[in-house]
Amino acid sequence: MRFLELKVPPVALFMLVIVASYFCAQQLSTAAIALPYKLIILGVGIALSGVVGLSGIWEFRKQKTTVNPIKVETASAVVDSGIFGYTRNPMYLGLFILLFCVGYYFQNIFSILLSFVFVIYMNQFQIKPEERALEQLFGAEYVDYKQKVRRWI
Repeated sequence: MRFLELKVPPVALFMLVIVASYFCAQQLSTAAIALPYKLIILGVGIALSGVVGLSGIWEFRKQKTTVNPIKVETASAVVDSGIFGYTRNPMYLGLFILLFCVGYYFQNIFSILLSFVFVIYMNQFQIKPEERALEQLFGAEYVDYKQKVRRWI
């Protein structure tokens, strides 16, 4: 399944999962669940995902390195400042938070579970290949960073 590695842009996968979550919520009413505070959770999720994701983009821009997740080989620095001191993948974490909160808002167990499918896919076909490429590019500097900071949170 290596043919999927670094092929699907994370934002495209995010959009696909959002559509699938909506479809699940509309078509699979037997999986409906009643969860409290759905609007509050959605609002907090939108704000939190925005802060987390945009913080990662901000740090990449400050370091003048690429934010393109498909062309990892064009990275010019190991970014370990700001939010990257807490998570190695803040943009992906932001997308996950938003997917989870949208699934929660839809009040459908399958919609919520799809956010975790996003994480599994990202780990296997995006993050692991990125990490291999970054280890080749930056060697011990990136390996040290990986040992200090967790992949997600």
